[in-house]
Amino acid sequence: MTRTPRLGSIYQRKKRLPDGSVQVLSTWWIKYHRNGQVFRESSGSTNYEDAKRLLSRRLGEIATGKFGGLGPERILMGSLFDDLLAEYRLFGRRSINGLESRLKVHLRPAFGDIRAAEFGTAQLKRYIAKRQRDGAAPATINRELEAVQRAFRLAATSDPPKVVRVPHIPMLPEKNVRTGFLDDAAYLRLREALPEHLRPLLVVGYHTGARLGELRSLRWDQVDFDGRRVVLLGETTKNGESRTLPIIGEMREWLRMAKDIRDARGTKCTFVFQFGGAQLGEFRKTWKRACQQAGLEGLHFHDLRRSAVRHMVRAGIPEKVAMGISGHKTRAIFDRYNIVSERDLAEAAARMERRFEESLGTLLGTPAQGQAEVAPQDTAGKLLN
Repeated sequence: MTRTPRLGSIYQRKKRLPDGSVQVLSTWWIKYHRNGQVFRESSGSTNYEDAKRLLSRRLGEIATGKFGGLGPERILMGSLFDDLLAEYRLFGRRSINGLESRLKVHLRPAFGDIRAAEFGTAQLKRYIAKRQRDGAAPATINRELEAVQRAFRLAATSDPPKVVRVPHIPMLPEKNVRTGFLDDAAYLRLREALPEHLRPLLVVGYHTGARLGELRSLRWDQVDFDGRRVVLLGETTKNGESRTLPIIGEMREWLRMAKDIRDARGTKCTFVFQFGGAQLGEFRKTWKRACQQAGLEGLHFHDLRRSAVRHMVRAGIPEKVAMGISGHKTRAIFDRYNIVSERDLAEAAARMERRFEESLGTLLGTPAQGQAEVAPQDTAGKLLN
């Protein structure tokens, strides 16, 4: 008679003491088989029920084909973070500084010593709650959660896989999307309030919507005055693709002025936007003071990007062309920048009001502005007829 092998067992290990006696150790172990291979694993608990649950989980993973061996079971979250950081370095991602900061300050202290196989909803909920108590914005927390999610996906696609599952990591709703923008009057006030070296930067940013990092990296050999264009190189743009900005409005005048000042001072710096003969650095404090002076407290340089998109759309520029200038690759993100202001709504309401006055007024016999008023009985007669 052939005996059916046991699927698994639970036991406690024994240790022989120097006097020859045998001591039963308190930690429970489990034993199970897969494809003829024997696996032994500590439950890490002195509670028999914990070992029983672990054995049931392993047998379920084997039955469903999800068991990847004990290697992935021993991998810590810290190791997944190391791999994620290595990938950022390998591909030269510009956001590596932000990732390093998130890992060092928040993610490693919270998750670094947890086994990836044991990571789940409980740890996520505790982490989110703590970050919210710390005052972190939903967008900030989401960027941290995205790093965890990316680390798991990278581990799952490695060869061999380092994790057997990628947990679902929900994102918080982000309600802090900025909607600020400049109109022409505010732009002129801000231009007047800024110091001399920042005015050309404001002019170009307001007219083209280029990102601050792209403008900081701009060199004079990328500015074509004759062709009335500025070429942004792929290594300086967010999406890694080169694009061309038109020189429009007063951009030409201010760029010429900036170049003449550089040449007159004998500065050899090749960057278009500079200060003290070197590439323009951080200027948040100066920007903040100028915004306060212009009555635009809370305005960010990135708001110029929204302003440019809004102006291009209202100027009748085709959206595909506008997206090419601003550097938006997806319509969804472009639409977020195409902001509707109170003035837009008022103009739309006025146009609709004129439309209904003309259309319904014709049907009802209501006089348009400047026309003689029709007597009520005449109107009623026309409607009855």
